[in-house]
Amino acid sequence: MNDRLRMLITGFGPFPGAPFNPTEPLVTRLLRLRRPSLSDIELIGHIFRVTYKDVDRELPKLLASHRPHALLMFGLASRTAHVRVETRARNAVTTLWPDAGRSKPRRGSIAGDDDAMMFGPHTDKLLRAALATGIDARISRDAGSYLCNYLSWRAIEATQRENGPCLAAFVHIPLFPRGVSQQKVPTFAVGFEEMVDAGEAMLLEMVRLTRQAVRRPTAS
Repeated sequence: MNDRLRMLITGFGPFPGAPFNPTEPLVTRLLRLRRPSLSDIELIGHIFRVTYKDVDRELPKLLASHRPHALLMFGLASRTAHVRVETRARNAVTTLWPDAGRSKPRRGSIAGDDDAMMFGPHTDKLLRAALATGIDARISRDAGSYLCNYLSWRAIEATQRENGPCLAAFVHIPLFPRGVSQQKVPTFAVGFEEMVDAGEAMLLEMVRLTRQAVRRPTAS
């Protein structure tokens, strides 16, 4: 494994009720960024199929094969008009709505007896980074009870393991028009380019915070 800082950026594919998931093109654009501050960063992208089975199978494989230092995850909140920086994952999963594989969990909790797990204080800094681009972004304490919350829970679990990622963050984005458009469409609260700018700002902030987290003491 090389010594470069490794960042895993994830999104989701379509799911029932959302035939277009804008996190996929957003992740694609972020992976194409060319910035001096990213010159020594390895950006790894992945789009999860919206099933519990895929998250449970693919996340451990990604962590084992790439050993990312941080995870920046995006999900769609189609009924929200602003960006939501999630602060926690709840120990809850819906038994009402099937995933994209038409599977439903048999119980309403993910694991153990914990009520919730927190991402950490870095979420406030990600919020400030997003707000600095002019986008409407807010802190959220409720990532829902579907795949976004489930992935968040599994990612926080990973940060608590030895040799796991240092940091993880989950960001819900609103729906924007299909296709790459430079202009905001009046019926949509956020345009694609606006979301790319905010995503880039949050990614750069995650890089800065991760550098701090993995910085080794200088040799005497």
